[in-house]
Amino acid sequence: MTGGANSPATRRPLRGPGRSRRVLVAIFAVVVVVVAGLGLYTLASQQTATLVIYTYASLFGGTDCGAQNWTTVFGAFESAHHIHIDVECPSGTLASTLLAQQNAPAADLVIGLDELTAPAADADHLLLPYAPPELANVSPTLVGELSPDHAVVPYEWGYLAIDYNATFAARTHGAIANATFPDFTANASWARQLLIEDPSVDITGQEFLVWEIQYYEHVLHQDWHGFWKAVLPDLPPPATDWGTAFGEFTSPTQNPQLVVSYTTDPAYAAEYGQAGQYNSTVSWWNGTAYGWRTIYGVGIVAGTHHVTLDQQFEDWFLGGEVQRLIPLNEWEYPANSTVPLPSVYAAALDPRSITPLNEDTSPSEVAANLTAWVDDWLTLATGSG
Repeated sequence: MTGGANSPATRRPLRGPGRSRRVLVAIFAVVVVVVAGLGLYTLASQQTATLVIYTYASLFGGTDCGAQNWTTVFGAFESAHHIHIDVECPSGTLASTLLAQQNAPAADLVIGLDELTAPAADADHLLLPYAPPELANVSPTLVGELSPDHAVVPYEWGYLAIDYNATFAARTHGAIANATFPDFTANASWARQLLIEDPSVDITGQEFLVWEIQYYEHVLHQDWHGFWKAVLPDLPPPATDWGTAFGEFTSPTQNPQLVVSYTTDPAYAAEYGQAGQYNSTVSWWNGTAYGWRTIYGVGIVAGTHHVTLDQQFEDWFLGGEVQRLIPLNEWEYPANSTVPLPSVYAAALDPRSITPLNEDTSPSEVAANLTAWVDDWLTLATGSG
């Protein structure tokens, strides 16, 4: 990231699975290169059961596949069950890694499949369904939007957003706070400031594409391609990942002034003494705010030799001790609804005020159409269609 040593862009972890990683559309050709697991958990005897967990490097504020909080998350479970946990962060996406290893699974659990990748992994029969008792404290809506058969269970969620800085808010006399997608097609000056992530290589970019498609098809009842035909000539070159995009947005130059990110960003700014420097909006129409809900889950890998331990880990991961770490480390909402939110979350858009467009589709429909949607976007972006 760019930005000074004390800027939010420097301190903020690259949140979420794949937000700083490339999405490999041709997952069948993936070559799996596994990053070394945590050194903290390597001193186990040969007689001790070992759980191998695949996740993303920035989990709970980590870097290079490790974080101080991982002692609480994984170490406490190790101690309670007298086992060893090997945490690994694969190169490529979690779903592509599991698919490449389908005939010889190397992991027992996976943390970080989301509302776009979980349905594909489930359809490929890479996971074992399990419904932890703690799901009693998780919204059934989240469960249904991620994996109705419990192949992946939610541990955190949030909403995609368009972040805007104070300069742009003043320039538009506050109109950006209630923006619609057609505002960008009608105002080239708006489009020229909007930095998106490339959906052909980045998961946040894919989520933004799905958000736009659902908005056009189910709110405006229009062809979704029209938005891209209008704005692509004016948009800045898409970023390769969320971290790069957010870093440019929060850089000292404040250029661009808009970026595709997440509604919890103002809470993050408030936590680090920069409240009000940027805010976020979703997509409005006729007084209603519409957004795309992001959901991340944990699943048991088909072929595991430790099913009971895997189930116990899912129980643990959805419990209060782990869930309390999510708001100020993952900068998402904990799936467990009994966990209180820090006061800085008052700076974020109230998620209860947003109508989730996820309700207009299903995980299986997204999985079935995503590749074609990305291909269509690439055709428009490259001018080859």
